[in-house]
Amino acid sequence: MTLKPLADRVVVKLVEAEEKTKSGLILTAASQEKPQIAEVVAVGPGGLVDGKEVQMIVKVGDRVITSKYSGTEVKCDGVEYNIVRQSDILAIVE
Repeated sequence: MTLKPLADRVVVKLVEAEEKTKSGLILTAASQEKPQIAEVVAVGPGGLVDGKEVQMIVKVGDRVITSKYSGTEVKCDGVEYNIVRQSDILAIVE
């Protein structure tokens, strides 16, 4: 099964959370922060959204930073994805 986002939606796959701190302490799963960096897997076509023309800026393969609790989490073929609006993407990581 594949996910094909509509309008200004973007499907992202979250990058794994850090398991160690910079000083070398190992974090338990409960104490790890929700990751904000994700890889773009699919991009909607953009177009007219809420009466405004939306041009898609991100592309498949981009690494992006999303709002902390934005989007909808879905599981497809055992892999967890997040579907967000392009406006919930804060930056492209280069």
